[in-house]
Amino acid sequence: MKTMVNKGDFKYLIQREWIISNGIGGFAASTITGANTRKYHGLLVAALTPPARRFLVLSKVDESIEFNGCKYPLYTNICDNYISDGYKRIESFEKKYVPTYTYKIDDISIQKTISMQYGRNTVVVLYDIKNGNYNSKLTLAPIINYRDFHQVNKDTEFNLKENITGTKVRIVIKNESQTPFYMKCSDGTYIEHHNDIFYRMFYMEEEKRGFDPIENHAIPGRYEIELKPNEEKNISFVFSLEENIDEIKAEDIIKQEEDRLKKIVTDTGLINENTEDKELIEDFIITADSFIAYRPSFGLHTLIAGYPWFLDWGRDSLIAFEGLLLKTKRFDIAREVLLTFIRDIKYGLVPNGYSGYDNRPLYNSADASLLLFEDIKKYINYTNDYKFIKDNFYICLKKIIEAYITGIDVDDNNIYMERDGLIHSGTINTQNTWMDVKIGDFAVTPRNGKAVEINSLWYNALKIMEELSKKFETKKVAEMYAELADKTKKSFNRKFYNSDKKSLYDVLGDDRIRPNQLFSLSLSYQVLNPAGKNAREILKTVTNELYTRHGLRTLNRKDKQYIATYEGDSYRRDISYHQGITWPWLFGLYNDAYKNVINNTKDGKVKTELQKQYNQFVKNLKSTTKTMMYKEGCVLSISELYDSKPPYIPKGAFSQAWSVAEIFRIILDSKTEEEEEQWGY
Repeated sequence: MKTMVNKGDFKYLIQREWIISNGIGGFAASTITGANTRKYHGLLVAALTPPARRFLVLSKVDESIEFNGCKYPLYTNICDNYISDGYKRIESFEKKYVPTYTYKIDDISIQKTISMQYGRNTVVVLYDIKNGNYNSKLTLAPIINYRDFHQVNKDTEFNLKENITGTKVRIVIKNESQTPFYMKCSDGTYIEHHNDIFYRMFYMEEEKRGFDPIENHAIPGRYEIELKPNEEKNISFVFSLEENIDEIKAEDIIKQEEDRLKKIVTDTGLINENTEDKELIEDFIITADSFIAYRPSFGLHTLIAGYPWFLDWGRDSLIAFEGLLLKTKRFDIAREVLLTFIRDIKYGLVPNGYSGYDNRPLYNSADASLLLFEDIKKYINYTNDYKFIKDNFYICLKKIIEAYITGIDVDDNNIYMERDGLIHSGTINTQNTWMDVKIGDFAVTPRNGKAVEINSLWYNALKIMEELSKKFETKKVAEMYAELADKTKKSFNRKFYNSDKKSLYDVLGDDRIRPNQLFSLSLSYQVLNPAGKNAREILKTVTNELYTRHGLRTLNRKDKQYIATYEGDSYRRDISYHQGITWPWLFGLYNDAYKNVINNTKDGKVKTELQKQYNQFVKNLKSTTKTMMYKEGCVLSISELYDSKPPYIPKGAFSQAWSVAEIFRIILDSKTEEEEEQWGY
């Protein structure tokens, strides 16, 4: 995606972000201007204990070019009272595989390409320079730090220790016990600085979020590279936590990363000369790869829930599983991700995530364990690999079912099956569904009791166990699961439908209109009859009350607790998080529910009308997706959430796995107009 830059449109460019990852949890990210607007922005945010313990080590490199007695900054920085104007010299920005800037200064052209070394905490920057008619000098000033990426550094002394060999520099901040950095430039002279501090870098996005927006960095020195008139030169800068920096060639790293991503696209088999929305599909595949990370301590791959601040969350990973891995035919990675989340099953619970500091599993989820059943079903649908499931999962799945029946009372999860076959979960002070915000002991969306999606997932899990036990055990065992599933379904249909609001109770006793009810129609086994009138009424209610072109609202607008914008400090944002804000991933539920209702509707006239409505939904989604990926927010990605009123500003994590996965899945499965005609709709 190439962006021709309007040099005067700083307001737009500063809102457009980009990110690349290194396959072990580290990343590089910034804005198109090159100015860092978040404490999470940096050219190297390293995963010290992959994929966790992320530390900012290289904030940016400030480049400038000097000729004919004048010095021109290529960099853009925002400080207390000024904004440097390097962005005015950006001619274009492109990100397909890696970010590439083109700068134009008088008769000098500079192309800058940024890439990470896959599997390593290394970033490279390559400068392709076509000098003009004057002698000129390129200056590169690395701006470094060493802090947890959630923090900001106020130090006024960094106590740098530098070991300099030509243009190779080894740097330690504060003491030798900390991780050393290595940097090198392919040309020029390195000039060491002494206690040179970049004071008060201003992060405008952190100020908006109610966090400290001011940070100090260290400038260890600068590289100066002389250029003769009309000289063409390639200059590379490497910054790494790897000691063998002499062996790292920027050109090789860039080519290796481009080749790696091209091969991933090719291997999916999803792209050919007749592919509709070819560029969009290709970009989705590349973006999907950015969420895949290797966890060396497990020897397995996992899925990062979102950038810049999330790690691998069980619920998020399992929801994103099909779109990121199965649709892209990365079945080897899919197997590893499934193994990752059964590795630490305890109490009958799949971990909902791991601590970012000590890899400790966290068990605050009633739905992750049940989502695992759906992903196993989908994995089988794509691969027919029953042996892998039998050898690695079947016994675990049985234990999960047993635990949900007998009860799980750990960390206040309070999960158990009642006599009616329905699952109760949580307490008034716990949050173990996806609407999980807590402020201290205050649960913002207390959904304790019999939640609609938990029981939809429970029925689905029982039916999947019925299916698997027929294959792996006996008919008698299968009948046991079938009987329990039937009991659950009857209770669900008797108790959850709210005829007054033509919707399902979100939790029994709670008649708020939320999107969670779509789980009842969207899973492999639907607890609600998709051919029934109730199903169509639910779809209509959700469409009328929750639908936006960017996703579904988490609460209908008429509710007194509804909040339309996600803004302000942590408290204000947490209050609004699931109280009306729009989430793109919910379109996955909406899409599957719609398709299940259409496929099961017998009345031809009704079916035709539903298909027409669905086609319009997909058409709108494609249009909005191109806006989300190419014109707003993070380049080639989709944000975690959006405001629920115009202009529908992207908010939260700027690149979210389940947003990308679910929308990609819908678009990939959508039919062309020609195919629709063949269907007779």
